[in-house]
Amino acid sequence: MADAVASDVRVSTARRPTGARAFLRRKEMIAFFFALPLILIVLTLVIYPAFYALHLATLNKSMQHFVGLGNFTFLFKRNTFWMVVEQSVLFAVTAVMFKAVIGFIVAHFVHNIPQKGQRKWRGMLLIPWVIPPAMSTLAWLWLFDPSYSAFNWVLTHIGLDGIPWLGNPYWARFGVILVNVWVGSPFFMIMYLAALKSVPEQLHEAAAIDGASWFQKIWYVNLPMMRNIIQITALFSLIVTFANFDIVKILTNGGPVDQTHVFATWSFTLGIWGNDLPLGASVSLFMFPILAIAATLILRNVRKRGNEA
Repeated sequence: MADAVASDVRVSTARRPTGARAFLRRKEMIAFFFALPLILIVLTLVIYPAFYALHLATLNKSMQHFVGLGNFTFLFKRNTFWMVVEQSVLFAVTAVMFKAVIGFIVAHFVHNIPQKGQRKWRGMLLIPWVIPPAMSTLAWLWLFDPSYSAFNWVLTHIGLDGIPWLGNPYWARFGVILVNVWVGSPFFMIMYLAALKSVPEQLHEAAAIDGASWFQKIWYVNLPMMRNIIQITALFSLIVTFANFDIVKILTNGGPVDQTHVFATWSFTLGIWGNDLPLGASVSLFMFPILAIAATLILRNVRKRGNEA
């Protein structure tokens, strides 16, 4: 009996992987090696440029001398900088709010369509998001053209005066936000639609038995179940919208009189056109604390709800 047990122990020991074989079989290491290419890409394209921008922000215009916080002090004294901060916050927050509301409504509309027709509607509604923003913004630029505006053509044919869409600061801001909402709403729609698919139908049936209306089902069933997805989607869109460059650059180029500049376009104007890379890098770095605060507040709320669940 003792010999049989000893032989079993020897067999199990011989079968046990050792050395490099055991090392590679660890799930953590396998996952790390699969993620390693992505990690290297992030380090190369995100982390390194971020630290290099931080280094640039401490240099003078010729990038020969260290000036510390001199560039930031200079920006704080400029009214244009504070106007850009105000416009960036207004642009990002307003656009994200409208995208979230429109995406929520359209997602419920598509969700209630019979399953056979949903694929066609999803494909059509995703077109604004799939088209490159620069290309679609050029089409909107024609719609807002002061001489050949399609919008003004409609207004004049119903007896109204044309609107200087891109010549008036308020209408120019409206146009920039409108194009961003048109481009980004399908992303919210597809995310919310996926969240709606995960809501158990039993909850809707129980609410219907209790006499809940369609609005009460949305407010008391769908919204609580989708809350984390809504917040995470809004955070992602807020980051992308804050860093938006192509829509503002093509549509208004920051005009009229710098009234539609956001962080990305004004940083480009100062750094590339103004030949002052350190000052442009300083402007771009101001996005980080604003987005860090927003991300902390949103993710903390998501974590609290996750713990409560």
